[in-house]
Amino acid sequence: MKKIVILLAFVLFLSCNNKKGQANLVEQEQVEALTPMNPDVMETAVIYEANIRQYSQQGTFDEFTKDIPQLKQLGVKIIWLMPINPISVTKRKATGGDFASKIEDETERAKMLGSYYAVSDYTKINPEFGTLEDFRELVKTAHDNGIYVILDWVPNHTGWDHVWIKEHPDFYVKNADGEITDPLNDDGTSKGWGDVAQLDYSNMAMQDQMIKDMMYWVEKEQVDGFRCDHIQPIPVSFWKKAISQLNEKRALFWLAENDDPRFMKANLFDMEYGWKHHHLMNKIAQGTNSLEDFDSLTNYIASNYEKDDILMNFVTNHDENSWAGTVEERLGDASEVMTAFSYMVPGMPLIYSGQEYNLNHRLKFFEKDSIPKTKGTMWALLEKLGTLKNKNSALNGGKKAASSERIQTDNKNILIYKRSKGNQTILFVANFSSDEQEISNMPQGSFLDYMGNEEVNYSNSEISKLKPWEYKILIMK
Repeated sequence: MKKIVILLAFVLFLSCNNKKGQANLVEQEQVEALTPMNPDVMETAVIYEANIRQYSQQGTFDEFTKDIPQLKQLGVKIIWLMPINPISVTKRKATGGDFASKIEDETERAKMLGSYYAVSDYTKINPEFGTLEDFRELVKTAHDNGIYVILDWVPNHTGWDHVWIKEHPDFYVKNADGEITDPLNDDGTSKGWGDVAQLDYSNMAMQDQMIKDMMYWVEKEQVDGFRCDHIQPIPVSFWKKAISQLNEKRALFWLAENDDPRFMKANLFDMEYGWKHHHLMNKIAQGTNSLEDFDSLTNYIASNYEKDDILMNFVTNHDENSWAGTVEERLGDASEVMTAFSYMVPGMPLIYSGQEYNLNHRLKFFEKDSIPKTKGTMWALLEKLGTLKNKNSALNGGKKAASSERIQTDNKNILIYKRSKGNQTILFVANFSSDEQEISNMPQGSFLDYMGNEEVNYSNSEISKLKPWEYKILIMK
């Protein structure tokens, strides 16, 4: 009897271990199912900018992590985390732009959390957001859901509490008196960023340490790339070195906060901001520019960018929301058509935290705020647009983007924009004015009206009317 009990216990032990092994194998397979960043992802991705501080009332990694699975509904394949590093206390900025230290009331002063972009340590986590383990859980959850995570990296300057200030003062630009300076304009005047200190890129030791700190997040924390802040003053030679060394470890995704094609050439950054397109959408919505300017911009992009360059298309981001105004403030009644337009043009569309919840207030930049969390019209719109972006090759916008063509119309306020790849063709038809418009040369044929989910037919002689800012997404049958 004793032998039978021992044998039974041994069998149960093996069975439990086998189940644990199977569970571990399943978990491992889920993580490993996310291949390194690749061009296929870039063709169909929507990118999401996560403002952890303002995403929830708690302002933590954990609260954002809970919502990662539902971001897939919006077509999100890349999460860009705004800076997650600790923020310097010295010269910390307050609402209004002055230093928090000048606020006499201690309670009010404590509310001023400073700028995310005044980093005090590149290899540490901002304790406001949680712990390193919390961050790791965020990355794991994203990867398990087939979503990549990139970090917002601030290479041009650090906060005044950064460890390098004391240990490596030679890493910084200095004035005639040998004092470390804040970032300066070409004429020597301050840019107004007094809460940060300017790094000196003529110092090769600093460059090497910068790359080493970036490497930590790739090797140890499994991040999938970087959104690099204010890259313009930094020499292209640094980016050639940094991107080459980091990509040797694993294929990464590189987004530049920039508007200069030279940083995209020769396999440097994969994507940069589509600033010109963003500003043009604002101006068309406000009535100061027209579709002729869109034609000029299309020609500029074709002449200055290489075919595998990607532009990020957006109607809002953290800077625009806080400083230039909400989507509603800038675009008004044109908000929906311009949002749809940002998905129709070549490139990758961006969703900024709160946009999916019809955010309609300027988020505070230097202190705690929060976004609404009720799904409304914008969630439904972004979900529908994201599904189309993910699944229809006519909206491919990466290194092998679908073709694009503006079809001329008899109405200067009407845009007919054609995207095609393989056997898929989409027509974007839109009234870019605040008045009802007629069009007599709609493309002939049968289409699926994607937003209305109905079949429509157009003949050459038919006159169609479009309400102010009305648009149609037509999938050719």
